[in-house]
Amino acid sequence: MTERSEEHQGPVIRDKRRIDPETGEVRVPPTQTPAATPPTSASSEAGTVQAGEVEGGVEEDDGEMARLKAKLDERTQDLQRLQAEYANYRKRVERDRVAVREQALANVLVELLPVLDDIGRARDHDELTGGFKSVGEALEAKVAKLGLERYGEKGEPFDPTVHEALLHSYSPKVTEPTSVEILQPGYRVGERVLRPARVAVAEPEEPPAQDDQGGEQPQDAPAEYSAQDATSADRSEGAEGSGESDGSDASGGSREEDEERD
Repeated sequence: MTERSEEHQGPVIRDKRRIDPETGEVRVPPTQTPAATPPTSASSEAGTVQAGEVEGGVEEDDGEMARLKAKLDERTQDLQRLQAEYANYRKRVERDRVAVREQALANVLVELLPVLDDIGRARDHDELTGGFKSVGEALEAKVAKLGLERYGEKGEPFDPTVHEALLHSYSPKVTEPTSVEILQPGYRVGERVLRPARVAVAEPEEPPAQDDQGGEQPQDAPAEYSAQDATSADRSEGAEGSGESDGSDASGGSREEDEERD
């Protein structure tokens, strides 16, 4: 059946020429894939556009990263600033708490100073005995434990920041202002003075003024003696002036009498 159909169709001619005589192009065998054709102008433009889009996308990504990094730095600085402010706030609160505690303690101790003065006077007069002695010593121990310190000793240099001078005198036994008597002791807590020590101050005596020759400079005469000397001098001058005028008149009168006689 097949042979008959082939005989009926006639001979089959297969053109195996590699170059097409009509178009002049190289023929590709059916078993081989066609070679990649060179990109045309449209394909090159499409590639250029795609490359531009890729570059634009990269630039946009870089800009977005820069913005995100700037925001991150800003948030980091804000966090550091808040942390520093919180640390300063805690220090300020702690400092205020300590100051309030010291002020409250100082107010209580100031009210107890008259009691401590009474205990000290009783001790000086040997009246601190019995139960009163135990109570006084216990009170002094408690306030000392709270930080109260008593100061002021006889013979220490006078310091106006911690001493209050009630009496003043001169003494050749001192070379600088010195507390020679403690009239009332002072009290302080740390660097805070609750009450200054009230003292009697003595200063060194000043040497007498001397003149250039080494002797003591004479004092000026009292004003009353100067006035009396001036008054007596005026009187003597007046007496001399009146005597001269009387002599001239007498001589003038005698001359006139002699002329008349002649």
